[in-house]
Amino acid sequence: MSTVVNGGRSVTVGTAGRISYPIAVTVKDDSGIKGLRRLSTFNRSNLYGFVEWSGTTCVKKSRTTSVCTGTMTADAYWIRDSDDIDSNRVAGEWTVNLSVEAQDGDHRVYYGAAAYKVRRAAKLTVAAPAKAGKGTRIAVTGQLTQANWESRKYQGYAKQTAMLQFRKNGAARYSTVRTVKTGGAGKISTEVAVTASGSWRWYYPGTDAVASAASAGVAVTLK
Repeated sequence: MSTVVNGGRSVTVGTAGRISYPIAVTVKDDSGIKGLRRLSTFNRSNLYGFVEWSGTTCVKKSRTTSVCTGTMTADAYWIRDSDDIDSNRVAGEWTVNLSVEAQDGDHRVYYGAAAYKVRRAAKLTVAAPAKAGKGTRIAVTGQLTQANWESRKYQGYAKQTAMLQFRKNGAARYSTVRTVKTGGAGKISTEVAVTASGSWRWYYPGTDAVASAASAGVAVTLK
């Protein structure tokens, strides 16, 4: 038996709206597989959760083996009721419990069938001058915010390491220039020398509880 959650990616939840993601279970029995009987997921450390099992489809791969995919649904407005102290504690590493029914009536229960991350969404902004002389030092600023599931608002995220990245015009990807700690209210700022036209952005790699984020790129052109 193998279980893959959301295609192997973490699940990110913001402050509003509803999301769905798959839990795919590949399972085998000599009589064949009838389907999933139970499917649940919750935080591994405190056993709280806010995700509902909302449907399943099973695809037969052979006489004995099927892939049953359960659809899990979460609404940001459900989260605040998931923990009576602070619903933000529900972010982090989650686990999956499930049971499978075979065609002959047997069923098997799997505890801890998979582990994955459910993370609070994050946002980053960026600002910089539109033009600068070659070699001129410019200030690149921004702000990192994280979803607060209790208040259902985004709040500044201080004391986090963000990366200032640059992509020269014509280049395929961004490269990290330096790392900077966010200050109060998640504000971030640094000075860099401009040597070429291109785009600047901030990138935050995330944690187990808070998702990664990248700002849009801001173009700075040489005068």
